[in-house]
Amino acid sequence: MSADKVAVITAGGSGMGAASARRLAADGFKVAILSSSGKGEALAGELGGFGMTGSNQSNEDLKRLVDGTMERWGRIDVLVNSAGHGPRAPLLEITDEDWHRGIEVYFLNVVRAVRLVAPVMVAQKAGSIVNISTAWAFEPSAMFPTSAVARAGLAAYTKIFADQYAGQNVRMNNVLPGWIDSLPATEERRQGVPMQRYGSSEEIAATVAFLASPGAGYITGQNIRVDGGLTRAV
Repeated sequence: MSADKVAVITAGGSGMGAASARRLAADGFKVAILSSSGKGEALAGELGGFGMTGSNQSNEDLKRLVDGTMERWGRIDVLVNSAGHGPRAPLLEITDEDWHRGIEVYFLNVVRAVRLVAPVMVAQKAGSIVNISTAWAFEPSAMFPTSAVARAGLAAYTKIFADQYAGQNVRMNNVLPGWIDSLPATEERRQGVPMQRYGSSEEIAATVAFLASPGAGYITGQNIRVDGGLTRAV
C-alpha cells in the first residue's frame, strides 16, 4: 500500500477539472486524470501522474482508470467528478434524447465513478468525493436547463450518500461554481455578480482542495456556492 495521497479526477483535461488536478498535485497528491480529449493524459504526464483518454460516460473507461490507479498506488483518497457540457435549448424544445443526454453528462458521470471508488474508500475507512456542480442547481436558469435539473438530482444523491457513508469517514460534497473564467465572458453577466467579476478556475480548485483536505473532515452532504454572491442559500 502506497503512503502517497492519491486523487482521481474525471473530465480533468481542461477548465475546472484541470485546475483541480494541478492544485491537488501541488498539495502533494498523486493524480490520475481521465479526459476524452487527450489533454488529461498529457496533464497527468506533466504532473508525474497517471492519465487516460476515455469518457466518464463509459463504465469500462472508468473501471480502467480506477484499476490503473489502484495498480500504481493501491489507494484512492480523493475523487473529483467534473463534467463536460450537455444540451441547451428552450425548455419545450428539449427532446427526450436531450434530457437523457443531460442526465448522462451531469448526473450519471458521478454515479458511475462513485460506484467504483466508494468501495475502495470504505475499505480504507477514509475518502473525500467532490463533485463540480453548478450555482444554478437550486436557483435554475433557463440558460442551463438540463444542467440545473440533473444537478438538483445530484444534490439529492449527495445527501443520501452522505447519510449512508459518513459513519465510515467517506465524505461527499458538491462545489457550485457561478460564472467562471473557463466560460465565455459577457459584460451583462459580470454586472449581475455582486463581486463584479468572473471567478477563476483556480478559485474553484482551491475549494475542491479544501474539501479534499483534513480541514474539511467534518463537512459532508453539502453544496458549497462559489459564485461571487450570485445566488443565495435559503
